[in-house]
Amino acid sequence: MHVEYLPSLANALTFAFEKATLEGKLTISALMIVSMVSWTVIITKGLQLLKARRMTKKFFEAYRATKDPLDVNRAGREFEGAPAYEVYAAGVEELKYHLENNPILLKGQNRISHEAFANVQVAFERAVSSEALSLEKGMIILTTAVAGGPFIGLLGTVWGVMETFSGIAMAASASLTAMAPGVAGALIATVVGLFVAIPAMFAYNLMITAIRQLTQELDNFNSEISTDLEHKYVDNRALADEIADALRAMQTADREREAEVA
Repeated sequence: MHVEYLPSLANALTFAFEKATLEGKLTISALMIVSMVSWTVIITKGLQLLKARRMTKKFFEAYRATKDPLDVNRAGREFEGAPAYEVYAAGVEELKYHLENNPILLKGQNRISHEAFANVQVAFERAVSSEALSLEKGMIILTTAVAGGPFIGLLGTVWGVMETFSGIAMAASASLTAMAPGVAGALIATVVGLFVAIPAMFAYNLMITAIRQLTQELDNFNSEISTDLEHKYVDNRALADEIADALRAMQTADREREAEVA
């Protein structure tokens, strides 16, 4: 049954395209260009999302297997293509800057102030927004193909039908034989428009679901790593304790100077 159907479909499309008007063929050509661009986006974006999901899973496994949030960075491990890793890298670089340039010594270990940690959180949020935009890049082309493909095809069909009826009216002949080729040539534009829109619609729905999942994971990871870094690297002492420690440090420094003078 399928063996007989496919040649029939191919013959019908070939016949309809041959009978299409110049405007109809231009419309079909435009739709073919839209289809090629759409399929390019589908393939490249699909590969990007597959890699992002695979590498994100590996990064989460590596990160959550450590006790120190900076262990992944210290080990020099990289997870190219993982949006969560890019967020991690951006925040860690900001944290390391403050640990090196604005450290607070607490029990023999470097910490950072809450003010400095606010800058780290800004770096995380900026990276999350950047990665979300990167994931959504190109999706507008699929929505355009979904929304515009059928309408472009419909335009070609209406135009072709209009010319067909105009020709029949001028020839004063309304037979089916006279009408059929022109109508077939007009309808192929709508068929091609649907061929463009349908794959783009399914691909868009699948991809936007994956993008939303990855974006939600980024938001969750932002909260997770912010909490981990705050527990490990932020000076969380009460204000009174900070003042007392500062006074003790000043007294110790004074005694050391006095001892040097003596």
